Amino acid sequence: MSESEDPTPTGASFGEEFERAVLGEDPAFTAAQVAQETGVSLDQAERLWRALGFPEHGSAVAFTQGDVGALGSLQDIISSGLLDFDLAVNLTRAVGQTMARLSDWEVSALVQRVEDLDRDQREAGAAQEQNRTDLAMQMIEGLSKPFEGLLLYAWRRHLAAAVARTAALGSREEDLHTKDLTVGFADIVSFTALSNELSEQRIGDLVELFEARCADVVATHRGRVIKSIGDSVLFVNDDPIRAYDTAEGIINVIGRDPRMPDVRLGLASGTVVMRLGDVFGPPVNMAARLTSVARRNRIIIDAHTADLLPSDQFETRPLPARPVRGFGLVEPVAVRRH
Repeated sequence: MSESEDPTPTGASFGEEFERAVLGEDPAFTAAQVAQETGVSLDQAERLWRALGFPEHGSAVAFTQGDVGALGSLQDIISSGLLDFDLAVNLTRAVGQTMARLSDWEVSALVQRVEDLDRDQREAGAAQEQNRTDLAMQMIEGLSKPFEGLLLYAWRRHLAAAVARTAALGSREEDLHTKDLTVGFADIVSFTALSNELSEQRIGDLVELFEARCADVVATHRGRVIKSIGDSVLFVNDDPIRAYDTAEGIINVIGRDPRMPDVRLGLASGTVVMRLGDVFGPPVNMAARLTSVARRNRIIIDAHTADLLPSDQFETRPLPARPVRGFGLVEPVAVRRH
């Protein structure tokens, strides 16, 4: 190995420094010690840790007092009878997946800000590497507490809205996880070709803008974004007219913006299963399939959605039947407002 090849990764030491800054404490426990401190089995402790989305650490000292406290609080809830262990694992997995994406999103945004500030500093003659480290640490220290407050506020707001939606389903137990909804799927046209033509920075900016504009339109029309998958967005609305308005709004802010790519929209209605923040069922699959039928910057719907839209407001036109994967021959429907 040459002298220029340093076997100790400098980035790893920086990573450890940032990890300590975020967590506010050093690792002091093994997994077995965490389990012993909280009164759960090692297997249960490891299952919950994996549910959060983290790899196991064997016998290494990798856990903090905060980890002990979090597991202890969860164990207290299980012991009280409010949750059983399997439900606790499911909720923990939901939290882990949500926080993982949020953290990646947050860090990506902050990295861009650090680079901008660092560039300004270097133009003033400051040392580049020290600047970046200091700036990153300052952002971590300055944003941690305010952002924690924002997370708690947003969680309470969304929890209240979710409880209200569940209450509206009715008191029958069999209805609590199913609901009749209109499902929408917005898809960027020729995204693979675009990805090959644009720089990594440009494609990242485009996807971010696409998701942000879709989310704004969906929220405006009282719908919910279920998930974003790079070049597509899945949303739902309990009113088919508002779902159509959402689809039309997405076309207006994306497909008709000359700086943005074209989009295709599919809408399908019916009973869906709602679980852990996601939706499942034939309408979800149908909405996705219909985007392959839609022309650029057009909305295609299924027959059930066409029946739900009032004829005095909308003109619907059945298109020739065609094979749709998973559904056989399907007669899609073109739609527009009068």
